[in-house]
Amino acid sequence: MIYFWVLTIVICAVMLGSAIMALYHKSLAVTVIAAGLVSLLASILYLILAAPDVAMTEAAIGSGLSTVMFFYVLRRMRGGENG
Repeated sequence: MIYFWVLTIVICAVMLGSAIMALYHKSLAVTVIAAGLVSLLASILYLILAAPDVAMTEAAIGSGLSTVMFFYVLRRMRGGENG
């Protein structure tokens, strides 16, 4: 039982650190990766808390699709493609 609480606290602390890094880092790529890490850790936390359907949705949409979309938009904004 103590491992459950320790793991939960560690995941929450890493999530908080990643969120702060996403807010204050200068590089947009690092910010997108940090935001994706927050979503990935949230999905792991949902899985630990016995909500596998929410965990799968968060991993697929929050961590996967959103991160890919942000990188696509960053590439387009920097002039990677015209049009």
